[in-house]
Amino acid sequence: MSNPLVLIPARLSATRLPNKPLADIEGEPMIVHVWRRATEAGVGPVVVATDTPEIAAAVEAVGGVAVMTKADHASGSDRIHEAVEKIDPQGRHDIVVNVQGDLPTIDPRVIAASVPPLANPDVAITTLVALITRDEEKTEPSVVKMVGSEIAPGHFRALYFTRATAPYGEGPLYHHIGLYAYRRKALQRFVSLPPSPLELREKLEQLRALEAGMRIDAILVDDVPLGVDTSHDLERARAIIAARRKP
Repeated sequence: MSNPLVLIPARLSATRLPNKPLADIEGEPMIVHVWRRATEAGVGPVVVATDTPEIAAAVEAVGGVAVMTKADHASGSDRIHEAVEKIDPQGRHDIVVNVQGDLPTIDPRVIAASVPPLANPDVAITTLVALITRDEEKTEPSVVKMVGSEIAPGHFRALYFTRATAPYGEGPLYHHIGLYAYRRKALQRFVSLPPSPLELREKLEQLRALEAGMRIDAILVDDVPLGVDTSHDLERARAIIAARRKP
């Protein structure tokens, strides 16, 4: 340990923002910006996993690597599992980092922060959280909260994830960021499990792992990366990237 591989699942089927991965940001498709951020993290090789030839072509046009996967995967986790088995059937990569394909402004340091906790062999999966600072987000179901025990400064053992306001009482609340680093064997086990009761109830895939007894650790980062789900989000991402490129 360790030899990480970064995988970015991407497909065109988003309903709120059609053709989202190919949306133009400063002259390049959004998926290319995500690929650049993941490459800048310096974690390991970066591969885009897609079912769409246009996405693969966009990545390959800038020197990136893409792998074609089936179109009927139920989740991004299933897609990256197929991708890693295609890319690395020998099992040389023992860590798989899953970076969502709609995070064009993500800080590369955030991606890199997900890997170190897997040095502990008891940890199966790591993820990220940020402190909730806006009151309205504390009760918003779309803001997923992590409930966990702090085992070191900024390092938590996750006990639960929920759309409810939790835990109860005075104290900080943490916004879960959907970026994961899997131990390779943990990813294989995870995708082999059926959806769990709490996963189906909360509509949160990570609960499947907790219900199966898999340990998830979470690392605190400074802020929540902007996920592009709507045209408004896309305009925000364009403004952020344009500002970064100004001399």
